Amino acid sequence: MTANPPKLLQPIKPGIWGTWRLLRRSYNNPLEHARELRKDYGDVVMQKMFGMTYVHLMGADAAKLMLVNESQVFSNKKAWDMIIGRIFTNGLMLRDGDDHRYHRRIMQAGFKATALQRYMQEMVPQVETAVAELEADASGKLLAFPAFKHMTLDLAATIFLGMDLGAEASKISKAFEDTVAASMPRIPWAVPGTILWRGIRARKYIIDYLLREIPAKRSGAGTDMFSLLCRAEDEDGNQYTDQEVADHMLFLMMAAHDTTTSTLTSMTYALARHPEWQERLREEARGLQLEHLDYAHLDGLPLVERVMKEALRMYPPLSTLPKYSLNAFEYAGYTVPANSMIATYPIHTHYMEEYWPEPTRFDPERFSEGRAEQKNHPYCWIPFSGGAHMCIGLHFAIMQVKLVMFEMLKQYQWSVPEGYTMPVQQSPISKPRDDLPITLKPLQSD
Repeated sequence: MTANPPKLLQPIKPGIWGTWRLLRRSYNNPLEHARELRKDYGDVVMQKMFGMTYVHLMGADAAKLMLVNESQVFSNKKAWDMIIGRIFTNGLMLRDGDDHRYHRRIMQAGFKATALQRYMQEMVPQVETAVAELEADASGKLLAFPAFKHMTLDLAATIFLGMDLGAEASKISKAFEDTVAASMPRIPWAVPGTILWRGIRARKYIIDYLLREIPAKRSGAGTDMFSLLCRAEDEDGNQYTDQEVADHMLFLMMAAHDTTTSTLTSMTYALARHPEWQERLREEARGLQLEHLDYAHLDGLPLVERVMKEALRMYPPLSTLPKYSLNAFEYAGYTVPANSMIATYPIHTHYMEEYWPEPTRFDPERFSEGRAEQKNHPYCWIPFSGGAHMCIGLHFAIMQVKLVMFEMLKQYQWSVPEGYTMPVQQSPISKPRDDLPITLKPLQSD
C-alpha cells in the first residue's frame, strides 16, 4: 500500500494591507502573531511576501526539527545574515556546519570551568558595589531596565574586554544600543538618519575600537575573554584573525550584555509582582550564610534558578528563531520548499497548554524536581536555543544572573503598584517599553 504523499503548502496571500498588518504584529507581538497563525491555519503556515517564501512551524516538535537539524536542511547563516548580518557580521550564530564547529571549538577557551571561576571572582566585588550604588529618585522609583543595562555593560567591559572603558564608556554604551536596535529594523535600508544607518555606523565604531586593542591583547597575558580569544588555538594551532576576533567580541558583548539585562529585568518584575516569592528567595540567599557569593555555592540557590527559568519561559530574550531551508523537506505531512525563511517561536512554545498547564500564570514550581514541566518535551523550553547552536555562554549567563540577584535580595526590597503590568517589547530582544519603574527600598541591616 502506497503512503499518501505530503500535502503541498498553499500560501497565504494577505494583500498589501494584510502584509503590513502581519509584519507589524510579527515585530510588536510575536506571541499573539504565532497564536493567530496557528488558530487560523494550523501548525504549518506559508506566506509569500516581497518575492520570498516564509514558513511558520509551531510547537516543540518543530523546534526540535530545526535546532537538531539532523539532515542539515537548515542554515543559520542564510537566515540570520538577512536579519542582522550587516550589524553582527560573522558572529558565531551566523555560521554553519564545519565553519561553525571550528569557530565554536576555539571559542570554548573563554567558557571553560577554570575561566568561569576566574570571571566569578572578578565579578563579585564589582556587582556588590554596583548593586549598592543603585539609587531611587526622590519618589523612591528606580528604572530597573537601564540600571541593569549599565551594570551589565560595565561587567562585560571588565570580564569580556578586560578594561575600564573610561571616557569611551558612554560612547560604547550608545553604540551597543544602536547596534541592537538596528538588528531588526522596520525600514531595511541604510538611509541616513534611519535605525539601520545608525547601527552600521555604530558597528564600525566598535569594531575599529576592538581592532586597535588586539595587538596588545595578543602579546599580553590577560585572562579576560578578549585576551583568551586573541591567543586561543585549536588542536592544529589555528587562531582567529584580527577581524574574526573583533566580529566575535562584538557579538559576544551584545549577547552577554542585552540578553542578561532582559533576564534580570523580567525576574525583577516577576518578584515585584509576587512579593511572596521575593521573600522566599531572600530567605534562601540568607540561608547560605555567605557575605560574598562564590562559585562553589551557585547551586545552592535552586529557588533563584526556578524563578529565572520561569521568567525566561514567560519572557524569552529571543521570541523568534529563524532558519533558512537549503532543501525541500517534509513536516507534519507537508512539503516545505527549499530557499524559504523558516521560523519557529520559543515564546509561543513556552505558552502552549500542551506542555505548560496554565501557561499565563507565574509559577516557578513548574521547574521543581517533582513537576519538571520542561521535561514534557525536550524542546518545549528553549530560551537558550538548542542543538549545535545552544548558547555557548549559557553557564556564564546563569552565573551572572544569580550573582546580581543574590545582591539585590540581600540589599533591597522592591515593588510595583497594584495592578501594574509591564508593557513588553518582544523584538528584537525582550524589554519593557517603560523601562520598568520599581519602588526600591534598602533593607535594614541586622
